[in-house]
Amino acid sequence: MRVLLLSFGFLLLINTLVAQAINPKLKITALTHNFYIYTTYNTYENTQVPANGMYVVTKEGVVMFDTPWDTTQFQPLLDSIQARHHQPVIMAFATHWHSDKTAGLEYYRQKGIKTYTTRKTDELSKKNGAKRAALLMDNDTLFQVGAYQFQTYYPGPGHTEDNIVIWFPKEKVLYGGCLIKGASDTNLGFLGDGNVKEYIHTLKRIQEKYPQPKHIIVAHSDWADLNSLTHSIEMAELLHKKEQP
Repeated sequence: MRVLLLSFGFLLLINTLVAQAINPKLKITALTHNFYIYTTYNTYENTQVPANGMYVVTKEGVVMFDTPWDTTQFQPLLDSIQARHHQPVIMAFATHWHSDKTAGLEYYRQKGIKTYTTRKTDELSKKNGAKRAALLMDNDTLFQVGAYQFQTYYPGPGHTEDNIVIWFPKEKVLYGGCLIKGASDTNLGFLGDGNVKEYIHTLKRIQEKYPQPKHIIVAHSDWADLNSLTHSIEMAELLHKKEQP
């Protein structure tokens, strides 16, 4: 009987390890030189949903865009970055106030990391009880960290009233967050805090400002397909027409 119990326990352990290998809590994927996509997971409407963030490795340290949705992965992400790149995270930006972007801001601020949001995001975070950054941007802002230059850009309301995107002009990397949906998505996702009428105009501003990106990073879908922005515009246009009287 004891042998059977031990065998059952061993099989259970193996199954658990296999499941963890298939469904890791944290996944890091190389995008292009010194750019990496990290993915954590959380449950939304009884479904396990991935949440993509990005970080860039510079000689000055690592810059992170959005924080893990899974609150158990705040420190593992820092540890993984340190082990892989031998660099600390020095800055963290959140692209809108929802928890899949802001959840780790307070934790990282306490770790001595400079945390950033727009002032509009901070107002909405405060109103909705979300985590807040220490440093606020009043306008679109250009940053230079080591050899990398990037710009924060507010194109208008869409997924939320405060959503911004990040643009790396030299590398032509567009970090769209939740504002831009995946090329295979069938809808624009949760719009309870969004602006259905303006969504189409907001996305078109992005397309006009950054016409030829080499990479477009989206929050909850496959980020390898460059048709994501065009497809999002098509979905927003259909939604806009439905809202017309």
